[in-house]
Amino acid sequence: MNKQLISTTAILLTSMLAGTAHAAVEANIGVTSNYLWRGVTQTDDAAAVQGGIDYSHESGFYAGTWASNVDFGDNTSYELDVYAGFAGSFGDSFEYDLYYLYYAYPDADGSIDLGEVTAAVSWKWIAVSYSHLVNAGSDVASEPLDNKDMSYLQTTLTYPISDTLSVSAHYGYSSGDVVTAWYGRDDYADYSLSLSKDTDLGSVSFTVSDTDLKNDDAKILLGYSYSFSL
Repeated sequence: MNKQLISTTAILLTSMLAGTAHAAVEANIGVTSNYLWRGVTQTDDAAAVQGGIDYSHESGFYAGTWASNVDFGDNTSYELDVYAGFAGSFGDSFEYDLYYLYYAYPDADGSIDLGEVTAAVSWKWIAVSYSHLVNAGSDVASEPLDNKDMSYLQTTLTYPISDTLSVSAHYGYSSGDVVTAWYGRDDYADYSLSLSKDTDLGSVSFTVSDTDLKNDDAKILLGYSYSFSL
């Protein structure tokens, strides 16, 4: 069965936390015209309402939770993520991040929860990360496929046009047995181009995204998010 899973753009969340480690607790709310995870819709191309709470310490440690509605064509209605990690900086404009992210689907019919570890580094405009599954439910992939065999490598270039406007280009590569279980092939690429604007009332974004999966069309997304301290 094709299991289309989750996630917010974790690397963007953790990069934000790395830059605001002095903030004790922060919340975020948002809405998007289509919730994509690694280029694939998690809402059957419908809109999603999302939000989370993050705690960060000046040492670099952070933890948080995040939720979104989903539509996999079954009884699963929402995703709940829990994550924790450590982020910091070194040298001239270098930042690093190491975190664990657990994707949970409390009302799913099967056992499709999973967790992965990600290592990320960034320098000025470029960020690179590598993620690998470390635990997964029995229904994520069936034998003889390995339900923990999935990795994701991504790079994102973000260029600030002004103090409030930025453009970013993203490329990601997924591979492994879990990818085979979900999409019928052992690897695929996703790519996107985004324009983001920060305002006093939150951030708005416009994104064009696509993958090289067969019969998967390019998608246009509109998004809004608002963050505030608690």
